[in-house]
Amino acid sequence: MDLSYTPEEEEFRARLREWLAKVLPTLPAKPPPDDWPGRRAYDLGWQRMLYDAGYADVHWDASPTTRLIFLEETEKAGAPYVGAGFVGLLHAGPTIAAEGTDGQRARWLPPILRGEEVWCQGFSEPGAGSDLAALRTRAWRDGDDYVVSGSKIWTSHAEVADWCELLVRTDPTAPKHRGISWLAMPMDADGITVRPLRTLAGSAEFADVFLDEVRVPVGNRVGAENDGWRVTMVTLSFERGTAFVGEVVACRRVLGELARAARENGRWDDPVLRRRLGRLEAEFRALWRLTQWNVSEAEASGGVPGAGGSVFKLRYSHARQELYDTAADVLGPGALDLDRPWVLDRLSALSYTIAAGTSQIQRTIVAERILGLPKGR
Repeated sequence: MDLSYTPEEEEFRARLREWLAKVLPTLPAKPPPDDWPGRRAYDLGWQRMLYDAGYADVHWDASPTTRLIFLEETEKAGAPYVGAGFVGLLHAGPTIAAEGTDGQRARWLPPILRGEEVWCQGFSEPGAGSDLAALRTRAWRDGDDYVVSGSKIWTSHAEVADWCELLVRTDPTAPKHRGISWLAMPMDADGITVRPLRTLAGSAEFADVFLDEVRVPVGNRVGAENDGWRVTMVTLSFERGTAFVGEVVACRRVLGELARAARENGRWDDPVLRRRLGRLEAEFRALWRLTQWNVSEAEASGGVPGAGGSVFKLRYSHARQELYDTAADVLGPGALDLDRPWVLDRLSALSYTIAAGTSQIQRTIVAERILGLPKGR
């Protein structure tokens, strides 16, 4: 394990910093949070700029360490987040790169990299969230197609997506982890109904998706039929492994802002608050080193993050909530004003112990796959 950077990696960092300093001042204003067509165009426009500059494929073709540097520097510079491109760039794309055929990679990866297509994630269901393998959306073969019926919930960016990474049950008689397949479903197919869901923070980046005999070509299956659970573990390893790197950098920046705000409004005189800020600084420093460790491990294992991503996801989710609870303490009565900094982030932080695998699920993964404890009944 090596947590240091090579001269070539530091050269990449310097070039990226120079490019960001040049292009970020030229970006247009961000569209309002509820303007999803505008947000899609803005996010894909930024992705196209990355593509033209040679940075678009850093999530897949670059080494995990180079990917880490890219995420760190773009967040530090205040560059746009992947936004509507999140699922394609950080979930579906890496999965197809790792598990897809040559033809599938040629069809789906270039449009994601060029900022031309958006993906959404169709995993969770009303009765199968934490227990993802209990999903009931059914797909049966009819010639060269699967016919899919069922429903999905918390489908990220479904309202502006071109494709959906979809988990379906293709063998209802098999054990629940063995009868699942991973499909790429075109979102303009007949039989799809999308109903946006408004979150506590007032945004609508999630949706209910209802599927009524939707036809998906068999050639859109990634991996073998009924091997979707293994493919899904690849997807989730990316989701929990490196997808939160930029957010750790952002949280460390927020800590500095909180300290400055506390000095300005007199809260800095409270020794309890200072201890909380100091402990959180240590937490996020440790999380950054854990991120480097996970990246180093992925480097040695072919680029796919391992179970250490669950250790990170578990601790990061709770640390983020503690960070924004501390922000509320710094703001005082202002913590009820949705127009104040950090207030909407605090509402969003409430979901982190549930989204991308609940904390209970992460503890189970750590117990079984890292500590070697026996599986529960």
